[in-house]
Amino acid sequence: MVAIDRSRLAVLVEQEAQAYAAANPRSRELYDASGNLFGHVPMTWMNKWSGGFPLYLDHAHGARITDVDGHTYVDFALGDTGAMAGHSPDPTIKAVTSRTGDLGGLTTMLPTADAQWVGAELTARFTLPLWSFTLSATDANRWAIRLARLATGRSKILVFGYCYHGSVDETFAVTNPVHGGTYSRPGNVAPPVPVDLTTRAAVWNDLESVEAALRHGDVAAILTEPALTNIGIVLPEPGFMEGLRELATRYGALLMIDETHTFSAGWGGATTAWGLQPDIFVIGKSIGGGIPCGAYGLSEDVAARVTHHTDTGDADIIDVGGVGGTLAGNALSLAAMRATLGEVLTPQAFDAMIDLATAFTEGVEASIEEFDLPWSIAQLGARAEYRFAYPAPRTGEEAAAAADDDLDAYMHLAMCNRGILMTPFHNMALMCPATERADVDRHTEAFHEAVAALRG
Repeated sequence: MVAIDRSRLAVLVEQEAQAYAAANPRSRELYDASGNLFGHVPMTWMNKWSGGFPLYLDHAHGARITDVDGHTYVDFALGDTGAMAGHSPDPTIKAVTSRTGDLGGLTTMLPTADAQWVGAELTARFTLPLWSFTLSATDANRWAIRLARLATGRSKILVFGYCYHGSVDETFAVTNPVHGGTYSRPGNVAPPVPVDLTTRAAVWNDLESVEAALRHGDVAAILTEPALTNIGIVLPEPGFMEGLRELATRYGALLMIDETHTFSAGWGGATTAWGLQPDIFVIGKSIGGGIPCGAYGLSEDVAARVTHHTDTGDADIIDVGGVGGTLAGNALSLAAMRATLGEVLTPQAFDAMIDLATAFTEGVEASIEEFDLPWSIAQLGARAEYRFAYPAPRTGEEAAAAADDDLDAYMHLAMCNRGILMTPFHNMALMCPATERADVDRHTEAFHEAVAALRG
């Protein structure tokens, strides 16, 4: 494999950046005028878009986004899985419109029948029998961590270096593979306490590091995705997830699986596809079709342990105990979840989405091979992501080391200038029920053109 010519890369980045700026004057104008917003954007991570400013949304539907300059894009970012169902899917819009119109009552502090239906559907997909609702997976993780500590009487959570579980304080931790120990992840913003007081970090795909952390006897739960995602897809090696289950059981910890991103693995996520056995399960984003929502599921055993403590007065999960929120489980979110899960993200939809992701992966692999690039691509069901590394990273630390800001900028701008949006944080592409084979073929052609220019 031949190394990338960095001087040529710099020239191409500048060319693509100039084309991007010339094509998007209205987006630039809006960005420059947004001085009353911190960082000029509604959320500071929106500055991650390449080109010096983000595109501004005009409208979106299905697998298409149109910006304020009138350009329409094939959208493979899909809200970083938040729009896995596609933008504004008709059943979800119908349910939300009914709730906002004829039915009325968006949030009332009263339950609706939709909650029971959604709970039963989540059990069918992800196996856990008991469910509670939130407004995000971050909330679900925070509250479920509290319940894990309550159920076990232990204080710490085990996470993997460069994992992602939203903005949960305990999860921004890494370990030194040589010296051990738990440290704050680089860039972590003002953690409330040193992270080693709340967390033990381990290395993904390294069961020995997991067991070393568990031997201390203070870990309430192993919190993990079935595959690392926000650092690029890092798949588990054969036996790793089964090893986590066995080690959790042996050392008295709970296994807490977050499928907010790995739901792309199939109708029942990786939990069903791979036969996983979580004690606690977390999901968010995608199940509401774009309406903020999340959920966590508990096993009967965990629920019984929590109930024991609440019955004896040791904890309060009804009033002031730090579990729950006024808007959580609201009528609007539950209506959106019922419609999205029941009518949009069906088994048939996942079959088609996974087929398209396979075609996407094959198209990228063909160009990587043709141009002898030191890159790789991983697929997780309906989701695929290429990395500027070969062989593919097997740990979070290796994935972080493979980051290349210049190549990221070039590939994102090159795709954007050719009518394709990729996830700004990394090179992830997600298929939705509205994605078409022509969309995948369009990316294959644009990707080939971009890497051909890179090779010269």
